[in-house]
Amino acid sequence: MSDLKQAIKQNYVKCANDPSYFINQYCTIQHPQRGKIKFKLYDFQFDVLEEYQKHDYNVILKSRQLGISTLSAAYALWMMLFQNDKNILVIATSKDTAKNLITKVRIMYEALPAWLKTAIVENNKLSLIFKNGSQIKAIASNESAGRSEALSLLILDEAAFIDKIDVIWTAAQQTLATGGRCLAISTPNGVGNWFHKTWQDAENETNKFNTIKLHWTCHPERNQEWRDEQDKNLGPSQAAQECDADFLSSGRSVVDPAILEWYKEKMCCEPTEKSGFDRNLWIWGYPDYSKNYLICADVARGDGTDYSTAQVFDLEEMEQVAEYKGQLGTTEFGNFLIELATKYNDALLVVENNNIGWATLQTIIDRGYENLFYQEKNHLVVDEDNKHSNRYRHIDKNKIPGFTTTLKTKPLIVAKMEEYTREKMVKLKSTRLIDELFVFIYKNSKTEALEGYNDDLVMSYSILLWIRDTAIRIQSERSELQSSMLGAIGTLNERTPIMTNDHKPKNNPYEIDINGEKEDLSWLLG
Repeated sequence: MSDLKQAIKQNYVKCANDPSYFINQYCTIQHPQRGKIKFKLYDFQFDVLEEYQKHDYNVILKSRQLGISTLSAAYALWMMLFQNDKNILVIATSKDTAKNLITKVRIMYEALPAWLKTAIVENNKLSLIFKNGSQIKAIASNESAGRSEALSLLILDEAAFIDKIDVIWTAAQQTLATGGRCLAISTPNGVGNWFHKTWQDAENETNKFNTIKLHWTCHPERNQEWRDEQDKNLGPSQAAQECDADFLSSGRSVVDPAILEWYKEKMCCEPTEKSGFDRNLWIWGYPDYSKNYLICADVARGDGTDYSTAQVFDLEEMEQVAEYKGQLGTTEFGNFLIELATKYNDALLVVENNNIGWATLQTIIDRGYENLFYQEKNHLVVDEDNKHSNRYRHIDKNKIPGFTTTLKTKPLIVAKMEEYTREKMVKLKSTRLIDELFVFIYKNSKTEALEGYNDDLVMSYSILLWIRDTAIRIQSERSELQSSMLGAIGTLNERTPIMTNDHKPKNNPYEIDINGEKEDLSWLLG
């Protein structure tokens, strides 16, 4: 009997000192086909546990069905059994997912030999509390998740898919400050979200996290035949997300992230000048008075959560020459746009008229800027229910100023933007714009910015491409301006650019080369 007690004591000490030994020898898992079986660790799982022990903060980028959540549940159980007063919190995408991890811990605990168990004081679907003061709780994601007492271990399960995780992490960091650990586990879900940024920062050694990447090939029972089967079952896009642990091939971003990476590497650059009082006007190309320019602006809602933006493009070369992103008031933004448009050859100025965009348009109209974009009221892209339209007068009463983004027009302009960007038909210079495109995603059959991000630059860029493309189509078809999407008030008067006499236009700014022939596009302006 004494020999048995001694053997148990030795095994207990070994379990307490080595989580890999404890899990491999005594933990049980629920297999979907084989029922309850011993948890026999693969080599890569031993390696992961070693990383858990060596580092307080770990971010795990993984393929599907590698047993990492189960492994983390076993690690949590080990911590609770052999260390007193450990407080473990699991945050997942839903209550069911969170409950699932607690269930794994419970199954493992119940199958342990009696000499490894400790008394339970609370046992329910979402929590498990031991007599030694250690406990594990699971909750679904919400903004208050993580605002609790000091944590010993935080497990973020499928972290790339947790709503409002930025807010959650801000709160949780404070609870980990006294020596807590964190496991952020997930398959990839596109780029630009908290999980992707955390991974990137960890790779660049600008945060506390250690990186663990688990490609599908790390599993010894998987081969290319298995990977091909995933393509058939899930589809290439979903399979890439679930199996390859590759951010760029995952997610539902509108523009292929690989294309955006190409722009960032090959075209984007620092602006030649950062202008304006807030230095938010970025300039890559100064006005060339032999060229035509197009400016599109998106006006902030005014609640402080978004930005007013403007894109300036060389109409012929489709090259981005300037960009603004800031939080000017509606009147100030209107004055700014007039100055900007005047500087760039009295550019055709397109302003989105949704929400308080009307106030900015009113400033532009009151100051008499002539080359302003108007639309026909009865056109597809005009919001017929817009109550403000009658406030603005035009020589043609069927026209209203600005561009209206509606449920009908947004899919059209976004599709045009995706096509132009994918085919590399534009010369983009702005990293700010590219960063917004990374997090501009499909969600519930709609397009929008990822939670916590903005798409203001994306929208001004998208509208610009739609307007430009429409102009070229109209020109090629020799359609009448009055029936087109592009309209502008007034007639061409003598230009009075705000420049010195040394910079007067030498040529007609509206004359461009089309298929080897000079073509005067001044007819577009009425």
